[in-house]
Amino acid sequence: MQELLDFDKKHIWHPYTSLTNPLPVYPVKSAKGVHIILEDGIRLIDGMGSWWCKIHGYNHPKLNEAILEQIQQVSHVMFGGLTHEPAIKISQKLVELTPKGLDKVFLCDSGSVSVEVAMKMAFQYWFSLGNTQKSKMMTIRKGYHGDTFRAMSVCDPVGGMHHFFQSVLPKHIFVDEPSTPFGEKLNESDNQNLETAFAEHHQEIAAFILEPIVQGAGGMRMYSADFLKKVRTLCDKYDVLLIADEIATGFGRTGEFFACNHAQIAPDILCLGKALTGGMMTMAATLCTTKIAETISNGPVGVFAHGPTFMANPLSSRVALASIDLLLSQDWKSIILNIENILKENLQTLSNHKLVKEVRVLGAIGVVECYKKINVAAIQKFFVQSGVWIRPFRNLIYIMPPYIIQEAELLHLCKTIKEGLKRKEHFN
Repeated sequence: MQELLDFDKKHIWHPYTSLTNPLPVYPVKSAKGVHIILEDGIRLIDGMGSWWCKIHGYNHPKLNEAILEQIQQVSHVMFGGLTHEPAIKISQKLVELTPKGLDKVFLCDSGSVSVEVAMKMAFQYWFSLGNTQKSKMMTIRKGYHGDTFRAMSVCDPVGGMHHFFQSVLPKHIFVDEPSTPFGEKLNESDNQNLETAFAEHHQEIAAFILEPIVQGAGGMRMYSADFLKKVRTLCDKYDVLLIADEIATGFGRTGEFFACNHAQIAPDILCLGKALTGGMMTMAATLCTTKIAETISNGPVGVFAHGPTFMANPLSSRVALASIDLLLSQDWKSIILNIENILKENLQTLSNHKLVKEVRVLGAIGVVECYKKINVAAIQKFFVQSGVWIRPFRNLIYIMPPYIIQEAELLHLCKTIKEGLKRKEHFN
């Protein structure tokens, strides 16, 4: 194994890690339930849900079975000129479950691609109407929408992970991030910021794109549903499309099946990914309204100009359907509420800690924002030695565990976070 790890360290890129001074990696032998088992036998409680997608945990028999059954039939076939039952059924399910009016489905590869597709849909919609003036996006600061180029262009332009690409990225319109906390009525500052931005820029804006209710990798911020309602109202008033990026928030993570449901609004375009397949395989989807689809289809091009090789992959489609059915077969709302209550009870006590700026909890998301930047290598080593897998970033320690996590396991995650805050070497 050491020879393989040496090759890994020397030759393999890991996400947001230097090749000359890489963060440590921990070799995985297997995984089951909420546990990741390392090669040396250490069992880790997964607090990250493998970047938020493993809602049913690892090695779930029903999801395994769906993939095994499908692979005996067809593992992949091009979607150009062909179709298949898994793609049709998962599309039917998504149309059924998503907010009203989203009845056209584009099945693609990954979350970033879903965002690329959504932005392209918005631009092609206006081009099809002969309006080339609407060629920019509007979004909010502190957002994150993926690592591909158009997706990067609507991520936070200053503090985001892609700020150094600004000279080569398309320029869009950024509104200050919402300051009204979740559960509170929209404050006047947020209201005025939106009113002003729409009034000044609506003629050049194709769509407003945002992560509803929870901003993910841009800072794990949670904001008022009234802000989302206000954006929807202004989009309608000024003839701007609304794109909701629910890649991280979809499928129950915030306590509603989709985060848009907190505000009881429907976007014009919706991006899904991550938990779509229960974290079993890569897949994403972009849904839009009939109006958008028909406008594009009746425009000069006559087609939507996008088509990934692996779109609507049968294996991914089949396991996505199995994952959603599995989620719906349970009292998922009560499960998420129970996780939320345990996180609130055990993390909110850290609010008065001298190193803690704020604690935020919503649904199956727990966030501890610190004043200082975290030494990821040091604190992750401590976490592994304590039997948990938590991967902080910047000044944030957060958990988004699988929904199947038990109370004792969740309490251990919270306890370990508390212990991790006690050591000076865990902070820069």
